Amino acid sequence: MAKVELTPLRPWDDFFPSSERFAKPDVKDLTKWNNRVVNNLLYYQTNYLALAVVVFLIVGFLNPLGMFTAMAVVTGVFLGSVWAGENRAVINNFKRQNPTAFLIAVMFASYLLISMLGSVMVFMTAITLPLALIFAHSSFRLRNMKNKLENKIEGAGLKRSPMGILLEALGQQEENFQKIQSFLEGKLKD
Repeated sequence: MAKVELTPLRPWDDFFPSSERFAKPDVKDLTKWNNRVVNNLLYYQTNYLALAVVVFLIVGFLNPLGMFTAMAVVTGVFLGSVWAGENRAVINNFKRQNPTAFLIAVMFASYLLISMLGSVMVFMTAITLPLALIFAHSSFRLRNMKNKLENKIEGAGLKRSPMGILLEALGQQEENFQKIQSFLEGKLKD
């Protein structure tokens, strides 16, 4: 098994190039849109991490106690959902069949707990804003050849990254692994 390594920070002109490298996603083809998002999440993961850290630090500086509360609640709910997905067949099946709905349920549960603790605005700015920015970029950014090549390497298991592990925990990588495995098995038979 390949060791886990963080992808390099992509240059600004690759991460945010001119407008011809951005296009509206095809909302009628959710599979294609999901594929674009997942592949961009894998390719630009270090840039997204840097973006999230900057927003996180700014909000954390403005409200440290609320930030700690929000961070603890989201981490707890996420870890609880991953544990439940691994140990409960009903939840695992729901997660595989409806990954977006599962993620929304985790975010909603986090929101409810944080609202009870009085840190809703911190949650909205420190957690939701970076997620919204990352989702928007990964939805609109068209992939390039280097992006596609890096994702094939990750999908084949030759390289592992933190985002790949996270997406695997959310059930987003299994289809790619199955496609690659089927392709390789077909080539071996020929």
